[in-house]
Amino acid sequence: MGKESRARVLKDHQAVAIGRNIRVSPRKLNLVAQSIRGKRVDRALNELSFSPKRIAKDVKKILQSAIANAENNHDLDVDDLVVSEASVGKNLVMKRFHARARGNSGGIEKFFSQITIIVEEKKREEESKPAPKAKADGEKKSTGKTPAKKNAAKKPAKEKK
Repeated sequence: MGKESRARVLKDHQAVAIGRNIRVSPRKLNLVAQSIRGKRVDRALNELSFSPKRIAKDVKKILQSAIANAENNHDLDVDDLVVSEASVGKNLVMKRFHARARGNSGGIEKFFSQITIIVEEKKREEESKPAPKAKADGEKKSTGKTPAKKNAAKKPAKEKK
């Protein structure tokens, strides 16, 4: 008799956390979100911990919530999580006024915003890369030195008498 559950929007290796009604403008929040996009979660948490921005503390809480959702609800490995998406949007706007000269008023808008953080499980690149191939016997090995022609073009050092 109840309502049917919604189909899952995200993939199986993703988890999400949404922070709503954050008292900061979306423009300022996007600066903090931009600093963590595409990074591993441990690196992103460190960056948010030492960020001078006031709102970084709230973003860190939301990221920790996304990590907990991934671990507890979707059985993902915390060590392999990456912040795949951190999108910022507008929320409500409180409108206030400031009394001005001669009976006029100046409008003040206090912005709120929301942030959606999606973490994704990705295996480390070092494990997935194939080992470098060994060179065949007939191939020339580079020694890292410059060819003799270039050295010959240089003037010899002056000799002291």
